[in-house]
Amino acid sequence: MHPSSAKIMDLLAAHGLHSQVRTLTDSTRTAAEAAMALGCEVGAIASSLVFLADGAPVLVLTSGSHRVDTDLLAGQLGARTITRASAADVREATGQPIGGVAPLGHPEPVPTYIDVELKKHGELWAAAGTPHAVFEISYEDLIAITGATEVAVEEHA
Repeated sequence: MHPSSAKIMDLLAAHGLHSQVRTLTDSTRTAAEAAMALGCEVGAIASSLVFLADGAPVLVLTSGSHRVDTDLLAGQLGARTITRASAADVREATGQPIGGVAPLGHPEPVPTYIDVELKKHGELWAAAGTPHAVFEISYEDLIAITGATEVAVEEHA
């Protein structure tokens, strides 16, 4: 197992969770790829996306079936602007590569927000530090281990 994935598994265990990290032969770099490899709905993929809110990194855990409306998110966070982080920004904030960012295990705490739409799915799948590793977790446990604040990432008609 990759050291980053082993670290995630250790952190999950430290929180009393018995979730196992699964290393897949297929890429999980995108939510669609992860869903196909796992045989689940795209919406059950908890994508960890890094944005810059007024220049400071924030982590948004969003349903794989959603696109983040940065103006909507900015309003909820009280930020003037929210932009997508560069690959270098993501690596610096999380210590992990794009496509493999886990919701935990970062060098320093990153303010974390969670898409309320993830509640609709029983079990969620999140990246475990590499583009080929994932772990299963409930919405409630994901909030508990990350301290995430609930937000809407898309407007609903």
